[in-house]
Amino acid sequence: MKLLVPIERVGRDPRTGGYRRFAWSDADMELREWFAGEAAARGMAYEEDGNGNQVAWWGEGSDALLLGSHLDSVPDGGAYDGPLGVVSAFAALDQLRADGFTPSRPIAVACFADEEGARFGVACAGSRLAAGTLDADRALALKDRDGLSLAEVLTARGRDLRRVGRSAWLGRIGAFVELHVEQGRALVHSEDAVGVATAIWPHGRWRLDFEGRADHAGTTPMEDRRDPMPAYAATVVAATRRAYEEGARATFGRITVEPGGANAIPSRVTGWLDARADDEAALARMLDAILIDAREAASASRVRVEVAVESSSPAVAFDLDLRERLAQVLDAPLLPTGAGHDAGVLSAFVPTAMLFVRNPTGVSHSPEEYADDADCAAGVEALARVVRELA
Repeated sequence: MKLLVPIERVGRDPRTGGYRRFAWSDADMELREWFAGEAAARGMAYEEDGNGNQVAWWGEGSDALLLGSHLDSVPDGGAYDGPLGVVSAFAALDQLRADGFTPSRPIAVACFADEEGARFGVACAGSRLAAGTLDADRALALKDRDGLSLAEVLTARGRDLRRVGRSAWLGRIGAFVELHVEQGRALVHSEDAVGVATAIWPHGRWRLDFEGRADHAGTTPMEDRRDPMPAYAATVVAATRRAYEEGARATFGRITVEPGGANAIPSRVTGWLDARADDEAALARMLDAILIDAREAASASRVRVEVAVESSSPAVAFDLDLRERLAQVLDAPLLPTGAGHDAGVLSAFVPTAMLFVRNPTGVSHSPEEYADDADCAAGVEALARVVRELA
């Protein structure tokens, strides 16, 4: 997509082709400058709140219509997840202005901070802090893989820690519509370029710490070991089985091993479980079963396991009137999503909807993530029609 060209090199790993745009990294800071510059180029008022969320305003007052998404990524993420929503918002406003459109309410474009949670472990941290659903002290204490706390990182970037927390600008918002690349193939099957979201599955992240005893790989008999790795491996297999049983999703996508020697039995194995289901009862059943399996595996290996909840999000049903209205205006299909979004966070505070743009690969959180230019253009046109309808 042409609108993505100015930022396509930022944070891109030349080896993998994927993006590494982690919160408050050099790549993230460059993207922040880009967003501020796009706002200035359009004569939009600009602000950054204490949580790092950036907002560009067209018009003054309250009951604003909010557009936008995020610019950060998962490790080796794709080019479209998040950025498509931001650049499409600016493009839609450009199109409306060129047509001489004057909105009846303020329009805002947001870039939310740390939506992916790739660095500090909590997804949608910026929007959660702005809404007051993530405690500021807890957020500031979060640490990245290098042991740096969010407080230390923000201070190093010249931010005022006293401003972290609930954001006043959110009180000016009357509705939020987030455009996003589809993370699946429903629109491929329906042969539609754009769809409207109905709901977000309940989901969360849990950290499992398996603690054993480090020892020599060559001299320690198998029966004398307290090795946490077999317990972790058995839990991964069990989680996969439980997800199939519930028709749900269970993923261990990150692991750390200590002390990390090829010829040493680990003393600790930590794995992060991402769990999702189409309803909260199914998620609870699956999670309970996985944790029982983990404890049984730990006992069999004579190790301990501790579980911590890093983030948890309930099921979200987007505003019924708004989503039905947009589906009718756009003649677009309705579809649910298993992915979390800032729109899900804000849905508890303002009427919220999401538009999805077709992804022919169905792949996301990967360099293979893609959307055709024609479908991206259709997304911009759809967003412009939404603004005309709502503003």
